[in-house]
This record gives sequence, structure tokens and C-alpha cells, in this order.
Amino acid sequence: MENNTEENVYNKFGPLAVLIGALVGGLAGATAMWLFAPQSGRRTRAQIQNKTIQLRDQTTKNIKKAVAQVRTETDKLTAGVSEKAGELKQLGQDKLVQQMDRVTAALDAGKTVVETA
Repeated sequence: MENNTEENVYNKFGPLAVLIGALVGGLAGATAMWLFAPQSGRRTRAQIQNKTIQLRDQTTKNIKKAVAQVRTETDKLTAGVSEKAGELKQLGQDKLVQQMDRVTAALDAGKTVVETA
């Protein structure tokens, strides 16, 4: 019989009790959040915005630094390649002169043989 009485009370006040419980719980939660919040939302948004600006500036600075470093390394490589190209050009010219001297010497020797014969 006791169980039946509790059921009748729940059926009579059930939806209203749930609604009141949710309302009271929501108000208690909102009050606790308001009382224990470390700072206001406006202040938090300002901090987030400031931190975002700091991170953007730091990232920009790091990217500029990296680009400058890449340019420096590229310039070094370009200078090295240009120097090496100059050396190879000179070496090629020297080899060409040597070959031309050999050909000239061979032609002169052949000419001398033909003239003496």
C-alpha cells in the first residue's frame, strides 16, 4: 500500500517536480558558475585576443627569420655554384687549348713528314 501512495504522489507531481528540480538545479549551477568564475567573459575574450595577437606576431617573426636564413643559404649556394662553374669553364678552356696544341703539333709533324718525303 505504501508503494501505491508514492506512485500516486509521483503521478500527481511528477512532471512539475522534474521541471522545478531542473529549474532549481539550473539556477544553482548558474549561481555557482558566477560565484566561482575566475574572471568575466569580456576579460577572458580580451586575454584570448591578446594571446592570439602575440602568437601571430611571434609566428610572423619566426617565418621572416626562416625566410632570411633560407635566402642566406641560397645566396651561399649560388655563389658556390657560380665559383665552381667558373672553375669548370676555365678547366674546359685549358683542356681545349691542350688539345688544340696536340692537334697543331700532330699537323706540323705530319706536314714535316710530307715535305721531307
